[in-house]
Amino acid sequence: MPQKLSFLASRTPVAQTARAALIGRYGDVLPEEADVIVALGGDGFMLQTLHATQKLPAPVYGMNRGTIGFLMNEYAESNLRKRLDAAEEEVINPLSMKATHVDGTVSEGLALNEVALLRQGPQAAKLQVTVDERLRMQELVCDGALVATPAGSTAYNYSAHGPILPIGADVLALTAVAAFRPRRWRGALLPKTAVVRFDVLEPEKRPVMADADGTSYRDVVSVEIRSEPSISHRILFDPGHGLEERLISEQFS
Repeated sequence: MPQKLSFLASRTPVAQTARAALIGRYGDVLPEEADVIVALGGDGFMLQTLHATQKLPAPVYGMNRGTIGFLMNEYAESNLRKRLDAAEEEVINPLSMKATHVDGTVSEGLALNEVALLRQGPQAAKLQVTVDERLRMQELVCDGALVATPAGSTAYNYSAHGPILPIGADVLALTAVAAFRPRRWRGALLPKTAVVRFDVLEPEKRPVMADADGTSYRDVVSVEIRSEPSISHRILFDPGHGLEERLISEQFS
């Protein structure tokens, strides 16, 4: 029986044109009815799709119709069903974030790439870092800090000079963004089970925002981050082009 496909696309004209062409060839069903969800866009749209469909059983297969396509496969209209039959599956767990704001309210979010704390004003942030309820750094003065998954280690984490993590590694990267004090501190590798807490020092003078995969939460005073094993995202890649190969290739580019 042919696979039922659901095509989702970003708002860009090139992605919308691709969606129309693919629907003309393969038909289209609602994501809730699909065997495979096909996402058309860039990495940002892929993250949006994964978040939006995380409660659905269908895996997501991305095709690049955007700018960056680290999580995407090459776009082609022909032989899509054969490509899906041969595709390799990667399963990744997101990070969960619990942020407390200055006014006492609490926000929660999920991130497949990273949760970042960033200075919200002209002055550097002052953060206190606790891992598994043990104070590890009394004061980190920086533009920000982040916790990244292996899947997200080549994104903002890598730009901030954090390490690239193998996709199967049960570790998280804790990386500083433009650290001023300790000036040479470049971060840490933590077990996947670690619970990381950032407390914002001087939040009124040095306001800080939290960001989970592009969703921002302003005026935070503390943020707790952990891996969320109860949520699994299934992503399909063409053979030989999975996340493990892409992470290795990135280090030799």
